Amino acid sequence: MNAGLLLLRLLLAGLLFGHAAQKLLGRFGGGGPDGTAPVFESWGFRPGRPMVLLAGTCELTGAVLFASGAATPLAASVVLGTMIVAAAPNWPNGPWAHLGGYEVPLVYGVLALVLAMTGPGSWSVDHAVGADGMSGVLWALAASAVAGAAAAPALLLRRRSLRAPDPTATGTPEAHA
Repeated sequence: MNAGLLLLRLLLAGLLFGHAAQKLLGRFGGGGPDGTAPVFESWGFRPGRPMVLLAGTCELTGAVLFASGAATPLAASVVLGTMIVAAAPNWPNGPWAHLGGYEVPLVYGVLALVLAMTGPGSWSVDHAVGADGMSGVLWALAASAVAGAAAAPALLLRRRSLRAPDPTATGTPEAHA
């Protein structure tokens, strides 16, 4: 079981690291902060660059914590909150990624919750420091609550941003300033 949990942690950490590197460094075909910012803005996450930096930093934090098996409930909260926000623009498309859906953030978020429920296993920092008891359904529920609370401001700002008129679309003088 410990080998399986380690494999699961490292898989999730590697994928999160790749997404973080795309946003923060422009690696793995990513646009870096400046190249990704317009995409975030088109999704309603404005201003784009700070939101990209926040998302990338959260993914990197989750990757480091899961890879080491440290502070697993915190890692789950960070990743799940980030994935809730990441799923929002794709929600109308349904679950399937090939149709532009939210499949990837759903899978990453559920994997984070699974690790909050099971714990990281014996081959982890949590085990080494005696924090093995920080897992189970209650910890997963707590991680979910923190993730939801952390995701709410970004989702509310996105909603407000999408409802506001875009000055660049109206041709107003402010659009050309």
